[in-house]
Order: sequence, then structure tokens, then C-alpha cells
Amino acid sequence: MKKNILLLFLALYGLNTTAKTRETSFNEPPRWAKNAIWYQIFVERFYNGDSTNDPKPENVNIPALNKLVPTGWRITPWAQNWYKQEDWATKTGKSFDEMIQYRKYGGDLQGVLNKLDYLKDLGITALFLNPVNDAPSQHKYDARNYHHIDVNFGPDPRGDTEIIASENPVDPTTWKWTSADRLFLKLIEEVHKRGMKIIIDYSWNHTGTMFWAWQDILKNQEKSVYKDWYEIKTFDNPVTPENEFSYVGWAGVDNLPELKKVNITTKRESGYPYEGDINEGAKKHLFAVAKRWLAPAGDNSKGVDGYRLDVADQIGLGFWRDFRKLVRSVQPNAYLIGEIWWESWPNRLMNPVPYTKGDIFDAVMFYQVYRPARYFFAKIDFSITAGQMKDSLELQWNRLPVSNRYAMMNVSSSHDTPRLLSDFFNPNKYKFKATPNDDPFYKTGKPDEETYQRLHLYLVHLFTTIGAPQIWNGEEMGMWGADDPHCRKPLMWKEFKFEPETSNFYQTGEKKYDKVEFNQQQFDWYKKLIKIRKENKVLTFGEIKFLLSDGKKMVYKRFDAHNEILVMFNVDALEQTYNLPEGDFEDLLSGNKYAGTSIQLKPLSALILRKIFKR
Repeated sequence: MKKNILLLFLALYGLNTTAKTRETSFNEPPRWAKNAIWYQIFVERFYNGDSTNDPKPENVNIPALNKLVPTGWRITPWAQNWYKQEDWATKTGKSFDEMIQYRKYGGDLQGVLNKLDYLKDLGITALFLNPVNDAPSQHKYDARNYHHIDVNFGPDPRGDTEIIASENPVDPTTWKWTSADRLFLKLIEEVHKRGMKIIIDYSWNHTGTMFWAWQDILKNQEKSVYKDWYEIKTFDNPVTPENEFSYVGWAGVDNLPELKKVNITTKRESGYPYEGDINEGAKKHLFAVAKRWLAPAGDNSKGVDGYRLDVADQIGLGFWRDFRKLVRSVQPNAYLIGEIWWESWPNRLMNPVPYTKGDIFDAVMFYQVYRPARYFFAKIDFSITAGQMKDSLELQWNRLPVSNRYAMMNVSSSHDTPRLLSDFFNPNKYKFKATPNDDPFYKTGKPDEETYQRLHLYLVHLFTTIGAPQIWNGEEMGMWGADDPHCRKPLMWKEFKFEPETSNFYQTGEKKYDKVEFNQQQFDWYKKLIKIRKENKVLTFGEIKFLLSDGKKMVYKRFDAHNEILVMFNVDALEQTYNLPEGDFEDLLSGNKYAGTSIQLKPLSALILRKIFKR
């Protein structure tokens, strides 16, 4: 009966109910998500595939806040030294830190299309794109239009701007397809042709000040039909010389006005879940946008495969429950992942349990398992033992439903964190004083050889543990960089000859420079580990059991009814002896065969031993 009602609902909305894969139960993550090798793309810094659509001042300016680009502004050359200021920036007399957010490099959707075969060759099976909605910033969380792709990501920015202006944005029946929209639909098609999935990023918590509804409020104040969409404190009194208009911006940021939260029935506190919703008018618009990209023209085979939801803890659980119902009614195999991060920065991460019970998200960005792993594998001031890492991981896994454990996106680095090499190179607490602005002695240059060794050990863990591994674009190229904005450098593709990069920009004394180029050895290591994971499904779906967790020695087993793999680590500076269970083993990293009762592991090394069963 319920299935018939669902089919009727889909038919009424003109949605294609033909699914190529078995439909996922409503409260379960899709199987494909457990099998994913994720690659996160920040489009503006990924690759410039079409220079004719490069941003111009009118695309970047935020007149609502009087934030205009400097005279002479233009996009920054892709291969320029990251710490070198542009002529237009230098003439302002302002610092590097003050001017960095004005930068654009011209990355676009054509650039992603051009590099799909590179990603396929690496072994990627799922793409996660940071916001591609129309917005003036490089990060796109300040939406100008939710329902359109950014005009500079497509081939005709001026024409797309005219199309957008011809619509009634609150009425989906008037929405049209811009050239950027159509290019995005082509990207979805090409991703699916390669057997890959694609999800996109949205922040339903706030818009930008150039968002059409906000612009109407600025113009009409209390008379605006959208005045209840936002958290507005006071409107301007036209009879006074002052402007009394004030509102809530997310995290106090004035160019990110918050959508209004309603029906709040429990305490609302940042870092904790609460019961509540979003203003009905705004909610209706958000749901229409979600349906637009899940099933373009009513065909869910041509749409995205899910959503990543930004600052999800800022929105009430009631909204998210309704959002899941909407999404799964349109695309039963969709994947929903929330950003659930800090309960109390920088010491306590959020509890993902309230969000992963089957009625809200399939997964969260699982920073919760990266932090203890970093403290074990990296040489830092907050190191932990193998036993402490084991306890930390088991705590996180054991409080989640089994199915959700395997569908977690195991995020190590992202657009919001230091790059892995820099995170392993610096001794700081995770995410604390992780920029040279916060710590002038934060090491911003190319890491030393030991850092690469230690990161390689962590990557062995990432690709052999429970949950789907995620790669922040450029990590496989060997990129380094501090926390935001330094983790958002343009990717160092082989075809570019980069200027040497200032390696100690913030430190006093003589400046030194690092060579910036694609690191083939790093790429090959990622590719090897991805291949091992994909060829040995026990690493994706098998159970896990720790066999040894002593000091800097750790061994765990991935197993099912027919397969067994031992993953062994020596994170010590000395060679160590490990006991082997009875049987014959092959190291999937080197191809070497092992048999006997013990084995020697060199310092800072790992083995992935597959047991050879005699048939």
C-alpha cells in the first residue's frame, strides 16, 4: 500500500520512477555509499577549463555590503606563488590576509569535465562538489541563487545573468535552464557514464546578501513579502537619519544572513541538535531547489545522487526529517551527509548519533575518526598510543548503527582544514592555531621526508578501515597548506610550471622558497591503495578486529566468511617484531610472501597481509 502511494506521488510530480539499482530502504544508507572512494572538488580552484567565462568585477562585487573589488582587479594567474600579492592587491596598501578573499582563479565546470578521466584513472567512484550554486565568493556559501549554477562556472555568464533576471525566483514554474545549468547536467551525465556518483553541497542555514529575497528586503524593508524568511532584529525607520536595520548573520558574518528558524521546542545551542524547522516560505523554496537537481525535468536518472549539507547542526531536526522524506521520495538511492563538527572548539567534536538513526542523514563528515588517527600516526605534541587510538575508534563506531558505520565519509582534510601534509608536519592540536596568522611559527612550507612517511602510514589505515575514504582535491598531488584559506590553493597539475612558493612567509629572517610541482610518488601511493581497497571487498564490507594495540605497534584484521587481511603498523623509530598467525600471507603493498610465526617491521612501515587460502 505504501509503495503504491509513493508511486502515485512520483507520478503526480512527473518524476521518473525507473531505477537502475535496487531501491534503498528509507532508513538505510545506499549500498553504493559504502563502496565509495570519495573525491572532494572545490571547483573554483580545481581547473580552469574555459578562460572565456573567467569572473569579472561585476560577478564578484557585493554591493549590498559595499564590498567591491579593487581597481584593476583580475583573476590571479594559476601558477603564481601563493604568497605573492597581485599588482591590484599591492596598490591597496593592505596585507596579504586582508586581500586573499578577493582572489579568483577561474576554475569552472569545464575544468571538472576535462579531468574526469584523470579521476577515473586514480580510482575515484564518487564526487563531492563544494557549492556550485550562483554566488559572488570563491566558496559559494553566500548564495545569490540557490536554483542556478554559478554563472562563471558555465560558458555564458552574461547570457545566464539575463536568463536569471527574467524569472520569478519564488515560482519554480518560471525557472529556466541557463548554459551553466546545462553544463552541470552534462557533467552529471558524464560522471554517470563512468560508473561514478556525484553529490553537491548546500547551506540551507543562510544565503548571501545578493540573494534575491534578501535584496527585496533591503529594498522594501517591513513591506517585503520575504521579511519572515530571515532572522531580522529591527527594520530601518525611514523617518530617522540612521539605518536601524539589523539581522542575524551566521557566526556573526554580515554577508551570510540566516534563514529564520521556527517551531523550536528544545534548547537551541551551537554544537547540539535541537527540535525546530525553517520558515515555511523559505523551506518550500529549498525543497523545490532540491527536487530540481535530484530529478531534472522529472527524470531522477539524470540528477545528482545526493547532498552534503553545510553547518547542519544549526538547523532543527524537524526540517531535516522532512528533507529526508522529500529527497528519498524523489531519489530512493540518494545519499545525505551532514556537516556535524564542533561541540566545543577546539576540544570536543559533536556526537553524530542523533543524526544517524535513519530519519535524517546517512552519514556525517567523520572527522571524529581522523583526529585520533592523526594523534597516533603524526609526530605531534598530542600523540597517543595504539591502545588509545583503538579505544577512540571503537567508541565512535559502536555508537552508530552498523550500516551507517560503513557508509560514513571518512574525511581527513577538506576546504575547512589544513592539508594533510601540513597537518602532519606541524605539532599543534587538531585545528588549533593551524594558520600562520594564529601561530607565526606554523610551518607553511614543504614538509620533511618523515612527514611523508607518516602520512603514508595513515593513508594505509584510511584505505583499510571501516567507512568510505575521502580525498580532498590535490592531496594525491602532494599539496601542502595551512588551514583555510591556505588549503584552497589552485591544484598543481602537471601541465603547469609553478613559480617557487615562499616557504616561511610569516616567519622572520631570510625568505626561502619551495619547488611546487605534481608529486608522482604521492599520486602512485594513493592509486595503489585505492586499487587494493577496490580489489579486496573485505576492506569495504568486512568486519574489523584489533589483534594488537601496544605503544606504537598496531595490528587489526578485516575479515568475512571467506577472506582475511591483516593490517600491521610500526609507528616507532625502531624495528619491531610481530607475531603472525598460522598460514601463508601476501603483502598487497609489495607482493612479498610471508609464512612463519613472526615478522620484522622496519621503522615507520606497514604491511597489508592477505591470507592465502588453499582451495
